[in-house]
Amino acid sequence: MLYFLQNLDEDLQKALIIQLRNLWTHTSTAIEGNTLTLGETAFVLEEGLTISGKPLKDHEEVVGHARAIALIYGLLEQETPLTQEALFNLHKAVQTHVVLDVYKPVGNWKKEPNSTVGVVDEKQVVFEYAAPQDVPPLMKQWFKLYNELMASAVPGDNEKALQAYVALHVSFVRIHPFFDGNGRMARLVANLPVLKAGLPPIIVPKEQRKAYIDALSQYHFAAGQIEKGNKELLPEPEALKPFAAFCEQAWKTTLELVNEIHKKQQIRTGKNQ
Repeated sequence: MLYFLQNLDEDLQKALIIQLRNLWTHTSTAIEGNTLTLGETAFVLEEGLTISGKPLKDHEEVVGHARAIALIYGLLEQETPLTQEALFNLHKAVQTHVVLDVYKPVGNWKKEPNSTVGVVDEKQVVFEYAAPQDVPPLMKQWFKLYNELMASAVPGDNEKALQAYVALHVSFVRIHPFFDGNGRMARLVANLPVLKAGLPPIIVPKEQRKAYIDALSQYHFAAGQIEKGNKELLPEPEALKPFAAFCEQAWKTTLELVNEIHKKQQIRTGKNQ
């Protein structure tokens, strides 16, 4: 299914999967404030040891995110549908810092409203996500969109994969179905149609965190708060273009990783002929 691994020796396949896991985990957790560097993240995941002076929470986050990536690949390999239960299991993997609080459930929909502050045209704006009571019907719509995009995934079609990623990512963040971990979850599940198309995941660089948030904020401002009964999860399609352009640029990092590994394979193959 992952055709970017095709024609690679087994050791190079493994090396590429590890590189993608480390980078994906590092960037997605760093965007949310994790302090581990890429090298430290790789060390924790490969050696199972902790970094002196770094919070235990940060170690747990990267281990949990790597576990969630394994669950993502498992869904693809077993051709298992992304059900509500599977989504909740992903959230349990991602949300490792658990405080027993009935109003902050892990592996279940949020119980309280959530919002964020964004800056649009140099004005601070409060964006409200979906109300808790609207989450179940809205996520039912989201699963329908997900299934449609997965069914229409075309092997090797970068443009279609990019469009699917953008649609799933933005609509998931717009709903914000969990009390926490929504960004990491969106960056995971939106990659399922990308991976199904046999392409490497789209990974948001931590260095571009502001541009990433700004592009999302721009769309939220244009679309307004999402509510139960909305016919479209993604109104104002023109307003999606800046985020799509951002994701296309971000994708170049993992595409280049794939190219570099394939160059190594070509050199190796040439030497053996």
